[in-house]
Amino acid sequence: MLIGSPGSGKSTVGEALARRLDTDLLCTDTEIEKRAGKPISDIFIQDGEEHFRALEREVVAEGLRAWEGVIALGGGSVLDGDTREELADHHVVYLQVEFAEAAKRVGMDVARPLLAGNPRTQLRKLLNERLPVYEGLASVTVPTTEYHPEEIVDTIVGSLPTGKAAK
Repeated sequence: MLIGSPGSGKSTVGEALARRLDTDLLCTDTEIEKRAGKPISDIFIQDGEEHFRALEREVVAEGLRAWEGVIALGGGSVLDGDTREELADHHVVYLQVEFAEAAKRVGMDVARPLLAGNPRTQLRKLLNERLPVYEGLASVTVPTTEYHPEEIVDTIVGSLPTGKAAK
């Protein structure tokens, strides 16, 4: 189970981790877009954040119940109380990224609706609000700034409990 802010590398590291573990990756944001038939930015604009969060909650809950591979959760999914409770039974890897690196990776990406307006200011605010949640849920925290995805995967694999599913 991978959690972290936008730009932390959840999708990239998730793909590398799934390959290493010879399993599949469920990226909840990708699954939401697939089910909705449109990009997340369009869901926010056309249907609203509340609708997006309901879809997100559904996808995450299904993944936590039934997915056997790696799951990369959308950055805001951990704000849902039910999701936080369900994560207690999983090995949760918090991919920690420094603000400057996250800003560089995210850039001025207008496809991220929660960063609309002033992306750097919004990203800093988002990181500050979510940091305690990420840290509180983490079984292990893995820094991603200045590390190659394969190095991050090495750290994650080394943190996995023996005999436990590597979600």
